[in-house]
Amino acid sequence: MTKELNLKEKWDILVTKLSEDFSDGDELQVDGIIYLIGVQELGQGHRKFKKDEKVNLMHIAICKLLEPYGYYEFDFFDEDGWPHYKTITELPNLKPGEQTVLMKEAIVNYFDDLDYF
Repeated sequence: MTKELNLKEKWDILVTKLSEDFSDGDELQVDGIIYLIGVQELGQGHRKFKKDEKVNLMHIAICKLLEPYGYYEFDFFDEDGWPHYKTITELPNLKPGEQTVLMKEAIVNYFDDLDYF
């Protein structure tokens, strides 16, 4: 219970800070935060992305977020500078609520590691 409360508190603080920094105060949702992480991990700065690139950015972010959990491992950068990951362990079947908790925890840990708080 304490861990979840701590996660909820950190999540709320993170969403507020990211929303102020990146969305003019409109509250960011999980998908928007994952997109921001993808842009960060690509490392090419903010620019206009095509629809398929946006999907790829989210994939990069999810791989990066779940790498510490042993699901993915960085593999290589392609000729355009996009990171690629390989699957190490298949993701377990999680209920939607469990998926959300896992992603929120991974996102909080990601920004914690960056000393963003």
